[in-house]
Amino acid sequence: MRAFFVQIKCELGKSYDVATAIADAEIASEIYSTAGGWDLLVKFYLKEDEDVGQFVSNQIQTIPGIRDTYTLITFKAF
Repeated sequence: MRAFFVQIKCELGKSYDVATAIADAEIASEIYSTAGGWDLLVKFYLKEDEDVGQFVSNQIQTIPGIRDTYTLITFKAF
């Protein structure tokens, strides 16, 4: 399994709705609320042969209330 993170910027007042929708979809490993330029930091795992870009586009960016995403790909755990 490959881990990656997505920072999510939500529409004003929609952070909890977005976090709940992600949790209800059972697609994330961990969901964090963050301060600063992004509202949520979400950790996902995909099989090595699954496409991260397609997953983000189809499973995350389609959730109502999301304004922007920033995907962080991980390479090696220490």
